[in-house]
Amino acid sequence: MGQVSWIEYIGAVLFFLALVHTFSTKYFVKLATKDSHHTGLWLMLGEVEVVFGFWAFILLAFMAAIGGYESAVEYLDTRNFTEPLFVFVILVIAGTRPILQAVQLLIDKMDKIIPLPGMVSYYFLTLSIVPLLGSFITEPAAMTLAAIILRDRFFSKGIPEAMKYLTIAILLVNVSIGGVLTSYAAPPVLMVASKWGWGLDFMLSMFGWKAALAVFINALAATWLFRKVLLSMDDLNDAYEIGRVPPLVLLVHLSTLILVVIFSHHPVVFMGLFLFFLGYTEAYHRYQSPLMLREGLLVAFFLAGLVVLGGMQKWWLEPILAGMNSATLFFGATGLTAITDNAALTYLGSLVEHLSDASKYALVAGAVTGGGLTVIANAPNPVSFSLLKNTFEHGSINPLMLFLYALPPTIIAGCCFMFL
Repeated sequence: MGQVSWIEYIGAVLFFLALVHTFSTKYFVKLATKDSHHTGLWLMLGEVEVVFGFWAFILLAFMAAIGGYESAVEYLDTRNFTEPLFVFVILVIAGTRPILQAVQLLIDKMDKIIPLPGMVSYYFLTLSIVPLLGSFITEPAAMTLAAIILRDRFFSKGIPEAMKYLTIAILLVNVSIGGVLTSYAAPPVLMVASKWGWGLDFMLSMFGWKAALAVFINALAATWLFRKVLLSMDDLNDAYEIGRVPPLVLLVHLSTLILVVIFSHHPVVFMGLFLFFLGYTEAYHRYQSPLMLREGLLVAFFLAGLVVLGGMQKWWLEPILAGMNSATLFFGATGLTAITDNAALTYLGSLVEHLSDASKYALVAGAVTGGGLTVIANAPNPVSFSLLKNTFEHGSINPLMLFLYALPPTIIAGCCFMFL
């Protein structure tokens, strides 16, 4: 490895400060109530989705001040912002009324098969089947759909805070591991699948069935734990219904979603499809709910900031990964994922030469296992924060509480990957 530059050291410090900031957002929200002169600033800094974008701007300001604005622009030109753009587009499309209707119809059909009372089975299916759909419609889409269903059918009904935290923790973990049934839907798998020759058969045999088992265990555990609350909610949700839309409108939405997934690596194509989609929804607005453009832009801003700051962390992350054997690599990857995006982690691991097959498995398994520990651990996680935070006390999600509640489902997922 070459000599580390001063800007890489600064990038590491700013990355650490951004990480601390994500755990301190409640402090800024409280500060907004005490300092009326700068309420807007403190509220902005209290938004989790703003954190990494804010610190990325500071990094770029350092670059421009020391090396000229050309160096900052050149650095931005070398970053790949496809993932933030894709997550923005998929969040907006997946959150529309026709797509939600399609998923609700699927869950309703399965709900009739499961011999459990109304909301008990619906809760279980939302935490299990929808995350597993992420292997086919991508993790961001699955996260969007599950978060909206949970928000509207459960979180908005005054359920206990402990139930909210464990539910969102299991959702994050299950979405992270639920995308590994295929080789294209989970970002950490996507980063290595082509280079290492991992196809559908390999993913199903080595990862898929283990991930599915962990998803069902986590969902079943939460359902059993909160069964009394869920049983008491049956009457509250009898009237819940998503406005029906014509089959042709539903077909257009589903087709657009599928095409965006197919061309997820080609931003020119999927952004063009998205612009057409915006025009279509405006033409048939009577069949639409308000598009989640604000939520999508905030999540994209967060991920773009992570791309900018994450690009400066290779100098210390890569040597750590290279120095681990397969046994320690699994636990190391799980822990490191909590402080850096799991896709970035597997990408850096793919740069390490002569990794054994056991180490490759351990790296990816650890990366997806730890994907629910923090908001930055997995690309779709900010989606759930954006959609669910207002249903929590004080309108924000405590990152430390989330981390603690995410430990049990993370351990279950880790055991399935390590011992099966």
